[in-house]
Amino acid sequence: MSELKLPSIDYVALAPTLILLGAALVGVLVEAFVPRRLRHVVQLTVAMLAVLSALTMVVVNANDRLITIGGAIAVDGPALFLQGAILVLAAMALLLIGERSVERGGAFVAQAAVTAESADDRRQAEGRPGATEVYPLTSFAVGGMLIFVAANDLLTMFIALEVLSLPLYLLCALARRRRLLSQEAAMKYFLLGAYASAFFLFGVALVYGYTAGVPDRAAGVDFATIDAAVSESQSSSVLLFGGMALIAIGLLFKAAAAPFHVWTPDVYQGAPTPITGFMAACTKVAAFGALLRVFHVAFEGARWDFTPILGVVAVLTMLVGAVLAVTQTDIKRLLAYSSIANAGYLLVGVLAPSSEGVSGTMFYLVAYGFSVLAAFAVVTLVRDGDGEATHLSRWAGLGQRSPFYAGLFTFILLAFAGIPLTSGFTSKFAVFSAAFDGGQGWLVVAGVLTSMVLAFPYLRVVVLMWLSEPGESTPAVVMPGWLTSAALTIGVVATLVLGVVPQPLLDLAAGAAEFVR
Repeated sequence: MSELKLPSIDYVALAPTLILLGAALVGVLVEAFVPRRLRHVVQLTVAMLAVLSALTMVVVNANDRLITIGGAIAVDGPALFLQGAILVLAAMALLLIGERSVERGGAFVAQAAVTAESADDRRQAEGRPGATEVYPLTSFAVGGMLIFVAANDLLTMFIALEVLSLPLYLLCALARRRRLLSQEAAMKYFLLGAYASAFFLFGVALVYGYTAGVPDRAAGVDFATIDAAVSESQSSSVLLFGGMALIAIGLLFKAAAAPFHVWTPDVYQGAPTPITGFMAACTKVAAFGALLRVFHVAFEGARWDFTPILGVVAVLTMLVGAVLAVTQTDIKRLLAYSSIANAGYLLVGVLAPSSEGVSGTMFYLVAYGFSVLAAFAVVTLVRDGDGEATHLSRWAGLGQRSPFYAGLFTFILLAFAGIPLTSGFTSKFAVFSAAFDGGQGWLVVAGVLTSMVLAFPYLRVVVLMWLSEPGESTPAVVMPGWLTSAALTIGVVATLVLGVVPQPLLDLAAGAAEFVR
């Protein structure tokens, strides 16, 4: 009988993920044993300390380049850079999630099981302390994202996909106000997410079958085996292309790329705004981190086959996001279609056949994450007695009512539009130049044209805020608490700094653009 050999595990390299998942478990125990009046402070402290500790370990591991746990996890430049980005953006999101002074009791329902539109629901909306289960759920989601961007085989990636997705489905249903809209958003996200996961898993099965055709090599779904199979397998190429397409569907769903974007506007509108910001920033980093690893490591040998198809998806995504953003009358739905269009621009970077495409995409993810979290921080402040005022007509004359916050939101919208001296311009230039140098000029042309279209809805909001007279329905901008102020300050300052002096982050991304194979 042969001796069982366990895979070697580098616990230091895995420390960021272990810290987050450990903190999530601690958060579950806090819910069980800590008195309700203390839970908010304890949970926020545990979650924030975990994120900062994990970020510290990412910095400690900055020079690591290894594959551990029997080939399941790759710790390399892109993984560490994206894990750091996820943790920094998650810390900002936790500041918004932890805010309790903007709305009495916070943005989250006091009791998740309360019946929507009932008398008890109306009473809890008046200011009962919000549910604190959101903190361990957020920690689980962040832990799944850290695994997702470092997964070195498709099964590990699938498990990470579920670990990050299931908490998000729950978080989307926990809005304090507009409970039915929130629950509807969560149900749509859950059902469509389940279909996307099924597509991904079916694609894994097809790819596994394809790798069985490699002579003298065992079948598997690790990226090295898949890469070898692309050039050596004697199996039908239908298995490869079918599996690649189905895996891409699962990942493009998370990235909010057309035509797999239909969940995005409803979920962004219905979810609690801090969770919307968390998804717009962190989930996008995780999704594109996985796309980069899958298509630059596992399927690199099939680049000539998948580039035209994904290129069409990128153009369609940019077009759908830009055109439909013009028709929106709700600020959260407008930002949702903006997120869809930005997914298209990011796909341009993914398809650039060079390390410059990888580094440009990673820079774009960080820059966009800071800006979009700052945007949703402002959205949480524009409110009336019924909660957030998200209809665009309510924002008319906001520049006269609150010129400071209207000015900040204007700056963020200009960054989304790609105006020079903002991070939006620098990030678009990074991905477009990499694609152009890689012979993908048609994608660059599509990106520039759709960026011009997308600038219109942004400028329409700017004109509405500054050149319209405030009406009776124009809401006030409430004074933010220190948590929201900190998140907003970090986002705006980062948007400015990455537009004026982007080189340090660009150099960091360029130095971290090589995958371990």
